[in-house]
Amino acid sequence: MLAAAVFLVSVPVFIQAPLVREVPWLSLGLTPGFVGLGLWLRSRSASFIWGDLLIGFSWTWLAGSIYWGWLRWEPFWHLPVEAIGLPFVAFGLARGWGKVGGWFYLGSLLGTALTDAYFYVVDLIPYWRKLMQVAPEAARPIFQGAIVQIQTPWGIATAAALVIILVVVGYLPLRSSQLHWWAFGGAVLSTIFVDGLFWIAATLA
Repeated sequence: MLAAAVFLVSVPVFIQAPLVREVPWLSLGLTPGFVGLGLWLRSRSASFIWGDLLIGFSWTWLAGSIYWGWLRWEPFWHLPVEAIGLPFVAFGLARGWGKVGGWFYLGSLLGTALTDAYFYVVDLIPYWRKLMQVAPEAARPIFQGAIVQIQTPWGIATAAALVIILVVVGYLPLRSSQLHWWAFGGAVLSTIFVDGLFWIAATLA
């Protein structure tokens, strides 16, 4: 379950990001397919858990398709769009439905919220806006400016605090034997991996 959660959080980075930039409608159109497959898997006892997890992932895919396809120029809309599934997931969890998928989605959303908070606190939002407005070949100086901002004492201290919070919040659920907590913990811990990839990309730019 932990490995599956890590994989599903990473999928948007390697697959959805390039897809949604070129053909956002295709990315958006895949969402019903994920939901349908999830419901089909969920209808079978042998694959119930994986179907539940896939339905939770569908919310993150839907949000990513909408935001990165049409709204990526405005960071302010990132978290509200990522939270698009929150009312539905909360409704399901309140009735004991979709625990694994729901908690995976909540873990992914929490990781996103903490990362966005870091961007605001360290004042990286202007670089985000600029990156979304230029061609990839013109992104290097923007990445370099962002790295300078990250490498300030405040940026380093805040990054360290972010990592500590993610590790603690992600690790504690793994002490439980219940799969939905593993899905939550895996999604939170995956944030470190995904954020690390972006940091490496910015450093190498």
